[in-house]
Amino acid sequence: MAKVCDITGKRAITGNNVSHSMRHTKRRFLPNLHDKTLFSEVLGQNIRLKLTSNALRTIDKYNGLDNFMLTIKPRKTETFSGAALKVRKTIMKRAAAKAAAVA
Repeated sequence: MAKVCDITGKRAITGNNVSHSMRHTKRRFLPNLHDKTLFSEVLGQNIRLKLTSNALRTIDKYNGLDNFMLTIKPRKTETFSGAALKVRKTIMKRAAAKAAAVA
């Protein structure tokens, strides 16, 4: 199971532990990942994603998953995982269908 954020694409990086005697040993810096279930009002269902705290704050800034997926620019979706791209595509289709039904 990869330790990668579905939205930001952040993953583990490597570095060194440095002791007092300046001896270097390899270590990994892991992202702050959380398995989250977010509700999509457009789809009417819960969606499970593996997100970093940074991605959660960004989704909160856009007032939910639906607004985030609808307003983010396509070039920003390059870091999305396959699951996140599929969710975005489905939300875009349903939102367009609802807008066409209202108009």
